[in-house]
Amino acid sequence: MASTSDHPGERAAQDPVKLIGIRDTPLSVDEVFRAVGDDASGGTALFVGTVRNHDGGADVAELGYSCHPSAEAEMRRIAEKVAAEFPVRALAAVHRVGDLRIGDLAVVVAVSCPHRGEAFEACRRLIDDLKHEVPIWKHQRFADGTEEWVGAC
Repeated sequence: MASTSDHPGERAAQDPVKLIGIRDTPLSVDEVFRAVGDDASGGTALFVGTVRNHDGGADVAELGYSCHPSAEAEMRRIAEKVAAEFPVRALAAVHRVGDLRIGDLAVVVAVSCPHRGEAFEACRRLIDDLKHEVPIWKHQRFADGTEEWVGAC
């Protein structure tokens, strides 16, 4: 019997980036989950970022996301970097722009790998790097009438 490291399913896929997008319409967890389906994956990690009703001790009334025209290309660059660092079988990431309400989905990312630990690590790296490096900005409007811009990079 061959060792598990010799099996093609234990390695990264040739083209693991299945879905990357910036959307001005509601996001779908099901779409992202389906995009990372892979028969060789034993673990799939999914992260869903939602609009919460508070930030920094203040009540958030609403917010909007905007992005630089290069945002989607930057998302792809980061996705490819994560896929090169982990044995990713499939990866997907979508981010919402425009005006969002409390509870709306702002970002959905998922990663499938041969094993759960790799999937968790790769998914965390993906969302952390997207949040820090992709030029997407959040404009928060608070219940007290104040507002602030929060930049991703």
